Amino acid sequence: MKRAAIALMLAGIGCAIAFEVIGSSVADDGTLVEPFFLIPIAWLLFLAGGMLGIVTFIIRRFKSRSAS
Repeated sequence: MKRAAIALMLAGIGCAIAFEVIGSSVADDGTLVEPFFLIPIAWLLFLAGGMLGIVTFIIRRFKSRSAS
């Protein structure tokens, strides 16, 4: 589960970087054109990875205490 947490967090960071690289622009009719969907996806992936990392840490702590 540790690798999955790291992969989720890296995917979240990748979405944030992609949002910055793609950038925003204003169309001729005055509407804003930007990949806004990447912002909530980045937050969801990053938070899911963080939560999974915390759960993995807690599970490993309990297993190591019960083994000793």
